[in-house]
Amino acid sequence: MALLGFVMLLCILGAQASIDLRNAAAMAAGLCNTKPTDVVFIIDSSRSVRPAEFEQVKVFLTKVIDGLNVGPDATRVGVVNYASRVKNEISLKSHKTKAALVKAVSKIEPLSTGTMTGLAIQFAMNVAFSEAEGARKSPDISKVAIIVTDGRPQDNIQNIAAKAREAGIEIFATGVGRVDMTTLRQMASEPLEDHVDYVESYSLIEKLTKKFQEAFCACSNAAIDVVFLIDGSKSVRPENFELVKKWINMIIDKLDVSETNTHVGLVQYSSTVKQEFPLGRYNNKKALKEAVKKMDYMERGTMTGQALNFIVENSFSPSQGARPGVAKVGIVFTDGRSQDYIGDAARKAKENGFKMYAVGVGNAVEDELKEIASEPVVDHYFYTADFKTMNQIAKKLQINVCQEEDPCECNSLVKFQKKVEEALQALTKKLEAVTKRIAALENKIV
Repeated sequence: MALLGFVMLLCILGAQASIDLRNAAAMAAGLCNTKPTDVVFIIDSSRSVRPAEFEQVKVFLTKVIDGLNVGPDATRVGVVNYASRVKNEISLKSHKTKAALVKAVSKIEPLSTGTMTGLAIQFAMNVAFSEAEGARKSPDISKVAIIVTDGRPQDNIQNIAAKAREAGIEIFATGVGRVDMTTLRQMASEPLEDHVDYVESYSLIEKLTKKFQEAFCACSNAAIDVVFLIDGSKSVRPENFELVKKWINMIIDKLDVSETNTHVGLVQYSSTVKQEFPLGRYNNKKALKEAVKKMDYMERGTMTGQALNFIVENSFSPSQGARPGVAKVGIVFTDGRSQDYIGDAARKAKENGFKMYAVGVGNAVEDELKEIASEPVVDHYFYTADFKTMNQIAKKLQINVCQEEDPCECNSLVKFQKKVEEALQALTKKLEAVTKRIAALENKIV
């Protein structure tokens, strides 16, 4: 009977092993979904790119594609090949599966002539990202161009790249070897630190795969209401206020803005408080960023306490677009000491469950920033002496929009694969222990 019971235990463990394996596979494949995106690779195949190097570029494309959730209603992928002329190798509408995409990429041949990068960007904007070629019109669908080049363009790229960005295309510029870094920066979207990459040779380009997997990774159920509270007092000065608006838009670029996910509101304050726009008015990044650009500078006092009270009582209320059951985040920016008391309003914001970030520049008082910031304070307050270095804060400020128990944690597939490996290792140890116990039991019976 003991042996029978042990065999039953083994069967149960075997069934659990099967479940664990299925869960591990699900973890690797499904916990981190790439948000729906139209992605177009623009690859340089000019004569400076040797055939073997071009093959390495195709391997890079294949590995990035492998990390995407490819499908008609998910991520669509196109490839533009260029040298002195431009060839649309793969349209966004051409292939609905990864396997078909990878096979098509493997067949691309280099053009081996000049380097007309501006012409390629123009083609991508007018043709590759057109509805006729499979691009989607919905403002919730991001448009991303990934340019890979190793040379200096023989045509003008600055103006056409600016037009492409204005059309809502996010541009990543990847340079190899002797590439001209100035033109890479002219092509890429802001912030440049996130959109410009360089490797010494094509043999190293694969190391950028993880970066693009992370760039496209999005956690599910990322609904969040974010309100910016911006100091428009006279001490900021008009030229710096323009930098503040660019800083806001840099953060918006990092958010998953859509009707169902992230909503953004904007409040400006000085001696009075002005709601620039409420939560949910704009549900795509382009419209949001345009609204931010149009914000006029108030140029008066610094009533931070009054402003904090406004977002507690108004901005996060259902009447102003806040959604019940959705995480609430306030991002407070100031450049000086408040002229009124902030303690009560700061405490009330946190008691209401709002996650508060405090950002200070110049003469901002760090004790006030810490009083506004949520716990742990070190993760929720930031300070810099100069408006020109605010972009570093935008890069550091990571708004966690995942549920705490979500294993995705907004990180790359590499982390999920590590979790899978750990789960499988633990399972292997369990089975080894069971095997040893069976052997020991058999020896006793014999």
